[in-house]
Amino acid sequence: MKLREVVNGLLYVLSTSCQWRAIPKDLPPRSTVFDYFDLWDWDETLDRLNEALYVKCREKAAHKASPTAAIIDSQSAKSAEKGGRRSTFRATMQAKRSRVRSATSSSTHGVT
Repeated sequence: MKLREVVNGLLYVLSTSCQWRAIPKDLPPRSTVFDYFDLWDWDETLDRLNEALYVKCREKAAHKASPTAAIIDSQSAKSAEKGGRRSTFRATMQAKRSRVRSATSSSTHGVT
């Protein structure tokens, strides 16, 4: 099994919001995909990958790698009040992920 197949499984779960048990049979077993997801989440591989893709997308769009300003909406502020630093990080990363996914999803869909 290739790691690319595992990544395809993760992208499928993330893009369709399906349950782990609904991963199609042409992808690796759900236990394998989840184990890699769990490992990469634990060792922060997913965070590093997300940051690298985010920077690359900003550079491709002729922006600086790090934004010079931030916009925090009321929903982000409310969740930060409830959960502290982790919630603020999650709220800002969610915005980054959606921008990165919209910029890269067409180029990674169906790649084997």
